[in-house]
Amino acid sequence: MKVGLLRAVGVATAVYGVAVAALPDLLARPSGLADARGRTGPATRTALRPLAWRDAVSGLAMTLAPEGPALRTAAYVRIAADFGDAVLLGATLPGRGRKLSAVAVSVGWGALSVAGLLADRRRWGSGVMRSVEVGPLRVRR
Repeated sequence: MKVGLLRAVGVATAVYGVAVAALPDLLARPSGLADARGRTGPATRTALRPLAWRDAVSGLAMTLAPEGPALRTAAYVRIAADFGDAVLLGATLPGRGRKLSAVAVSVGWGALSVAGLLADRRRWGSGVMRSVEVGPLRVRR
């Protein structure tokens, strides 16, 4: 598990979630959920805020969870949310371009969390002290 990557995804997700909860237009406009003048209707704002809060809380969990099973679980929740967003937004957003963009962004963020879970700290290193394995040799820098 690459803790630093998971923490970075968590911070970015939490910040984005808080921003969208406060200003739903940040998600509504690029998703094609605003009207022709770029305004987001009250019902759309109401529907987007809980999703944004989900992102804020799941990102915060990834940021603060202790390393180990708690962080792994927080990452699984985040991955499920991102891949779920890809499926649901890809199926329901207006316009092919917006659907493709939403799928790409959602899968991209989910993939970062997957990479963080799958990365082997022994192979890739962690923090200031990194280790390198070459055949039977192991060198610490």
